[in-house]
Amino acid sequence: MAHRHNPFRLNVGFVAHEQVGYSREFLFDIPTLQLDDLLLHQIRGQAVVSRTPQGLLFRVYLEATTPAECVRCLEPFEQALVTDFTELYAFSRKQMGESGLLYPESGIIDLAPLVREYMWLAFPIKPLCAEDCRGLCPVCGANRNVEDCGHTTESIDPRLEILKTLLEP
Repeated sequence: MAHRHNPFRLNVGFVAHEQVGYSREFLFDIPTLQLDDLLLHQIRGQAVVSRTPQGLLFRVYLEATTPAECVRCLEPFEQALVTDFTELYAFSRKQMGESGLLYPESGIIDLAPLVREYMWLAFPIKPLCAEDCRGLCPVCGANRNVEDCGHTTESIDPRLEILKTLLEP
């Protein structure tokens, strides 16, 4: 099986050999990319890599879309995702932060696992195709965004339900 190019695999060895304060920007414009269980489309953004005394600081901003299903109408749509994160790849274990990222001797850092993790964190718990999605009819199951089935749902406070009996003959 041929190895596919990973655009998030960056050779940053030259940045590690520069003076403290040096930075380099990597731009991303990727049509489609599969990151394990996450399919991303229209990935755009940047990673700014800065040399610090402790290691290489990555500031990453990415926008993308991913296939999703609306929780109200169950229709498929493209969910917009935005992530903005900062991580430090430390030169030594003593300088390592909470994330436990260590700068490899090869000078090649694969951001794909971090991008996948942060994109999943940006994924909403209840994805909606639109803020005003009307959902499915609880009576017949019709998509209320497409057709008006005529069914109405009456919402009565259960504490006042007994008063409804006074209206019956």
